[in-house]
Amino acid sequence: MTAAPRLRPVLEIRDLHAQLHTRWGVVRAVDGVDLTLGEGETLGLVGESGSGKTMTALSVLRLLPEPAGRIVRGQILLEGEDLVPKTEKEMEKVRGRLVSMILQDPQTSLNPVFNVGNQIVEALRAHRREGGAAGLWRRAAELLERVRVAAPAARLRAFPHQISGGTKQRVVGAIAISCEPRLLIADEPTTALDATIQLQYLRLLKEIQARTRLAMLFITHDFGIVARMCDRVAVMYAGRIVETGPIRSIFRNPGHPYTAALLASVPRMEARTERLPSIEGQPPSLHALPAGCRFVARCRYAEGRCHEQYPPAFPVGPAHEASCWRAEPS
Repeated sequence: MTAAPRLRPVLEIRDLHAQLHTRWGVVRAVDGVDLTLGEGETLGLVGESGSGKTMTALSVLRLLPEPAGRIVRGQILLEGEDLVPKTEKEMEKVRGRLVSMILQDPQTSLNPVFNVGNQIVEALRAHRREGGAAGLWRRAAELLERVRVAAPAARLRAFPHQISGGTKQRVVGAIAISCEPRLLIADEPTTALDATIQLQYLRLLKEIQARTRLAMLFITHDFGIVARMCDRVAVMYAGRIVETGPIRSIFRNPGHPYTAALLASVPRMEARTERLPSIEGQPPSLHALPAGCRFVARCRYAEGRCHEQYPPAFPVGPAHEASCWRAEPS
């Protein structure tokens, strides 16, 4: 299911299938994902834990856990070049230079035994060698200044345990943009930050994007962040994209019952309620997915064919599609 933006595509994912082969069976973590992301655009990828969001991102970077993880089918086109058949040596030239990723917890992203400067310079040295060692350190200081780290020269000598969580995440961001990638994947980058620092960090990401025109895939559970950060949103459930469309259209007219249930569970300041709505039941096991709609066991609108056949993507509005039989044109 693809709603192509008017912008030049940077990332195109076509019928992507990524699996984990375990002793308990095959986990179909990503099971036929189609996405398109344009230059300078932010696409929000939302869904419950275990829906396949991070596995999709790791597939783009070709960093699925080995030896269990593997891409079994599909294409991942970055700037028109398919990443799936590339060797590990070839992918080393892609990571950092064309695509980078900001992970959820900066504490686990940074090496505690190296100072900040060494970790930024290491990323630079992989793809940029001009200017020698002194030039790389100057560039590292410039990157910290770009992400608004106070006293960047002093912070280069600091170790991760000597800086705050917000500064750690800014350092991770500096490493991610150090080689000016075309695509930035942000996997819940504000989860470990308090509300004030979270807002500052989101503004910083948008400013960086405005300057560099990079495409951003923003993975989150927070619809408030989606509304603030994203141009379009893709809703993922049990390994598949069930709905995609512009932010305003999705919020005003969700076409899939799962999307509607997610939006209903978001607290609203103007409404008083004793208990927030919740989605009853559990997502299906990725070891044994149903033949029909993945959401069928939790959907109050389910009918006979929902159990038997997975619905195609039906248009809900301009550039807005949902994989639900209820959205089928009459």
